[in-house]
Amino acid sequence: MGFITLEDILKATGGEILFKGADVFTGVCIDSRKIKHGELFVPLKGTKSDGHEFLLEAIKIGIGAFVSIKPSRQITDKTIIFVKDTLKALQDLARFLRLKRDIPVIAITGTNGKTTTKELTAAILGRSRRVLKNEGNLNNHIGLPLSLSNLTRKDEAIVLEMGASGKGEIKQLCEIALPDYGVLTNIGYAHISGFGDIETIRSTKLEMLEFVKTIVVNFDDKFMVEGIRNSNFNGEIIYYSAKEIADVYAKDVRLHEKGLGFEMHIKGKESTRIESSISGMFNVYNILAASSIAYKIGIPLKDIREAVHTFKGVPMRLEYTYIDGITFIKDMYNANPGSVQGALEELSRIKKTRAIAVLGDMLELGSYAEEAHRNIGRVLSKLNIDVFIAVGNLMKIASDEFKGIVYTSDNASEAGKILSKILREGDSVLIKGSRGMGMEKVMEEICCTV
Repeated sequence: MGFITLEDILKATGGEILFKGADVFTGVCIDSRKIKHGELFVPLKGTKSDGHEFLLEAIKIGIGAFVSIKPSRQITDKTIIFVKDTLKALQDLARFLRLKRDIPVIAITGTNGKTTTKELTAAILGRSRRVLKNEGNLNNHIGLPLSLSNLTRKDEAIVLEMGASGKGEIKQLCEIALPDYGVLTNIGYAHISGFGDIETIRSTKLEMLEFVKTIVVNFDDKFMVEGIRNSNFNGEIIYYSAKEIADVYAKDVRLHEKGLGFEMHIKGKESTRIESSISGMFNVYNILAASSIAYKIGIPLKDIREAVHTFKGVPMRLEYTYIDGITFIKDMYNANPGSVQGALEELSRIKKTRAIAVLGDMLELGSYAEEAHRNIGRVLSKLNIDVFIAVGNLMKIASDEFKGIVYTSDNASEAGKILSKILREGDSVLIKGSRGMGMEKVMEEICCTV
């Protein structure tokens, strides 16, 4: 049974009924090619096209639509609602639906680790309650309200990743979702071209403080902690750490060839041994973040331990594949200086014979791009990486700073061909780059040749 009623829509948006059909909708959709029966179509205006062009196609399957341009013809048996702005109507509807439910809403933001922390949090909460989360990277001003529109009467918690590429965007998302709890993973140089400087990135992430009553914060990110302490936040702060004693902290961290383990302590209360199949020191932080907020909400420590143990990770994020005696680390979803360094440290740690880094350009770094890439070249040398395949013009700059064997390529497919020719049994290979570099094509070339 659908959860969105026509009454809800009119109250949320102040829209006008142009044509009357269904009274109840099972969800909303912005893509006429993917709409399902029972859904409401929301045509959005993009840079290249306007969703209104596909209205008639969408309502062949869908049972209604928002419009900001009135149809030129009569539409029967479908509910068509006129609004001034279809995107704002979607956002207003999402906020209205969220306010109808008195359930915890958790918002997660930061430069790195957002998606894994979101998935971990949802997995932990999901052991005892039904959880709504945003799928994939639907974490912006369109994706987040789309996710919230899927809220049902059976959902008992909401976990939302929030991304931003400019000032004010976290505030906008919080105004839609109205979170009770927040998680701040870290601050780093991602999307800096939209912010200008690292201080603006921090202040944007801290826009969340205006809305939440409890915030979970990475205590080892001193730049972020400084921002919290200089803010006017009067709510509860829960610090987590992998280096110091905090409200929630890790001791005896052990990074295995694949996976990790550590003692997790809830300060002054209890502790447990965590074992996980996901790898890397940064995932210790992701586990601590998710566990901190789950414990605060009331999830028993034993349930947290079991949920982390069964969590399999997120596709294309430090995903291990073994082919013919070669270890591939596929971390191809996105890249920024912090995440690249973390992945390189993991490559160096698991190295048996040779370590090969196949790195694509880190995009959206603005004026910081050249220095950021040069620094990655220095990190490669410091970590004793043996071979560097630089993909793209920016990584070619990084190669100038690298002391080992270098190959350069213009694109991921070419890099894959180079890699396939030099691979040896026992090699460990990291493949990483910004989403726009299409680094999955490296593995496509490998799979065609092995």
